[in-house]
Amino acid sequence: MKAAYIQQTGPAESIQFGELPDPQAGPGQVLIRCEAVAVNPIDTYVRGGAVAMDLPMPYVVGCDVAGTVAAVGEGVTGIRSGDRVWATNQGLLGRQGTFAELAVVDAQWVHEIPDGVEATAAAACALVGVTAHLGLTRARAKANETILVIGGSGGVGSMVVQMAKALGLQVIATGGSEQKCEVARRLGADYTINYNTTSIAEQTRQLAPEGVDLFWETRREPDFDMTIDLLAERGRMVLMAGRDARPEFPVGPFYVKQCAVHGFVMFKARPSEIRLAAEDMSEWWSSGKLEPLIGRLLPLSQAAEAHRLQEQATLENGGDLIGKIVLTVDS
Repeated sequence: MKAAYIQQTGPAESIQFGELPDPQAGPGQVLIRCEAVAVNPIDTYVRGGAVAMDLPMPYVVGCDVAGTVAAVGEGVTGIRSGDRVWATNQGLLGRQGTFAELAVVDAQWVHEIPDGVEATAAAACALVGVTAHLGLTRARAKANETILVIGGSGGVGSMVVQMAKALGLQVIATGGSEQKCEVARRLGADYTINYNTTSIAEQTRQLAPEGVDLFWETRREPDFDMTIDLLAERGRMVLMAGRDARPEFPVGPFYVKQCAVHGFVMFKARPSEIRLAAEDMSEWWSSGKLEPLIGRLLPLSQAAEAHRLQEQATLENGGDLIGKIVLTVDS
């Protein structure tokens, strides 16, 4: 099979595109003929060695995949050859990645693609959709609350905006340009704040004088002083970025206001939690409440370029990427 893989961790140019032996589905596993895969920041961290994990070598990069079941292993039930499926949480914690013509995935991570949903859409929504669902679930988001989403046109942010609207919340989203704010509004944000021309804090106070119930942080350097100031009584913050950040934390205002911070990483989620996310995502896909935000579509052979573009957007705040990079797999 053709695959995008590395022989050792390193820069984007470390990714090779070539032939690897076809994998086989073992007991409890599913062999997927891949049609689309998506790039995530975590993919670049693992490939580059910034997030150290035991990797099978050669290591196929990538967490997300959508395609068709080619075969199922012994003991697999509820999944048959020919089913259209998606999966995420691959390429992590010793699991092989997905950027290949064929991928073997444990059945517990495999989910059905609803009729009418393209493989590119399922791949684009996979990891980021599960991440958004996990955070909203753990923060106990509920109808009629107000959420402030930092980066409402980003991979995770765009999912949070749509899911929060589907749950009945009022959504305020930030963006670094009018174009990004327009994207967030199209996805359902009730209000947007261009943080390059307007103060997030000042505008949020005007839009939510009593404070926001949820604050979703996507930046690598969280500002806890601003966050806790903007939170309502018993407000909750969702924290999913900033691995190396060491910001100051206003302890007094935090506990006096009875706030909470929910920190998590998607790749430590239980299969049952991801299954719950998949069920809701299927319903929202089918009802038109959840759509992918695809910023760039490339062939699998350009995996190295896709990683370079992702790093430019994530680490350097450069480029014009809005949404996900998705690669198509021709086999």
